[in-house]
Amino acid sequence: MIRLGVNIDHVATVRQARRAPEPDPVAAAVLATLGGADGITVHLREDRRHIQDRDVRLLRQVVTTRLNLEMACYAEIVAIACDVVPDEATLVPEKRQELTTEGGLDVVANKNVVADTIHRLQAKKIHVSLFIDPDFRQIEACRALGADAIEIQTASYSEAKTLEQRAEELTKLRAATSRAKELDLHVHMGHGLNYWNVQPILEIPGVEELNIGHSIVSRAVLVGMERAVREMKEIISRR
Repeated sequence: MIRLGVNIDHVATVRQARRAPEPDPVAAAVLATLGGADGITVHLREDRRHIQDRDVRLLRQVVTTRLNLEMACYAEIVAIACDVVPDEATLVPEKRQELTTEGGLDVVANKNVVADTIHRLQAKKIHVSLFIDPDFRQIEACRALGADAIEIQTASYSEAKTLEQRAEELTKLRAATSRAKELDLHVHMGHGLNYWNVQPILEIPGVEELNIGHSIVSRAVLVGMERAVREMKEIISRR
């Protein structure tokens, strides 16, 4: 069965709106795990807009499944990752003004810094994934640099306005997954997936993990985290 990683960044977004002690993303991680999450994902941004250093360190102690740390190739963040040692680090692009991550990491254009970051993380036995667009050149660069996995961004699919556009994006995702598997890369997907658009993604052969955050956290506001995660797991299990 495809694994579900639950991104709890937006629990921290609500907390940081008031600089209050609640809601605590660490508590959310516990409830997500009770709901069946196979892992917990958080993005420690350079500007600390939501997840804080304290959260990452406590999550490392609390998460009993897999802790996936999304991060840019900034020296400060890489040092924290090497100290905390999450199970996995997913390297992503990052811009201060963006609302959320926009597009995949350009591995081809940033080979040196990405290679150095991969080396430092893997030296700590951290599994490294690269968040990229469904592009063969990027996939092949990931393999050449020694990444363990890729996470293919599904934003273009999730934001497609017509059935034709969505079908076109699904074709790209299938082709990218097939190429990655030929290169012995693990394949994850994420960005913009929700309870309504995830089913076609589940049908793509070779996908091993989905990372979903905003949709689950949004539903959790109304029904609770444990139930919101359980409902997504039920959709995945019907594949």
